[in-house]
Amino acid sequence: MFLRQMQVGHMAVLAYIVGDQVSGEGLVIDPAANTDDIILEAKKNDIEIKYIVNTHGHVDHISGNKDMKAKTGAKIVVHEDDADMLVSTPSMVLKMFGAKPSPPADITVKDGDAIRVGNTELKVIHTPGHTPGGMSLYIPGYVFTGDTLFVESVGRTDLPGASWPLMYKAIVEKLMTLPDDTVVLPGHNYGRTSTSTIEREKKNNPFLR
Repeated sequence: MFLRQMQVGHMAVLAYIVGDQVSGEGLVIDPAANTDDIILEAKKNDIEIKYIVNTHGHVDHISGNKDMKAKTGAKIVVHEDDADMLVSTPSMVLKMFGAKPSPPADITVKDGDAIRVGNTELKVIHTPGHTPGGMSLYIPGYVFTGDTLFVESVGRTDLPGASWPLMYKAIVEKLMTLPDDTVVLPGHNYGRTSTSTIEREKKNNPFLR
């Protein structure tokens, strides 16, 4: 499996390229900005981007969707509960972020679904709370947590559609039950390091005590 973490844009968003090196098929998670750099990195490693996967529908994670889709033809994938959010970012917010509106989702998913590129499979884990359709993506050994779980922190729950009880429940029941050595790959580089592990978050995340 090919995996690359890339910090993009002005809000320390962490985008990810995941690829199957046998088939050459891949996907990009949350291509918020710097789409040319992401595409170049994929090409350098012989990965063709088949899917654009958004962990949730907030503008800071979806603002590169339009360019990425136009340049690669990749299909946009989002949880069914954030599909409307994907295409309803207010024009004022787009202007504030200097963002382009996202095209609609080509594929919607729900908890337990799988997104496949070649022989690599990412399991969808519905982790609402930051947004209604927030999702994490699990490959044995790794979990992409979007804005649900950060390094020694968690996502905001003071925005429309957010809920701290829902997010806490999702983190405790769905993420903290993954194997302790699972690498946590968050949606922003807000911590002391850009990755963590489930074991480290159990021990050090003050929001989970």
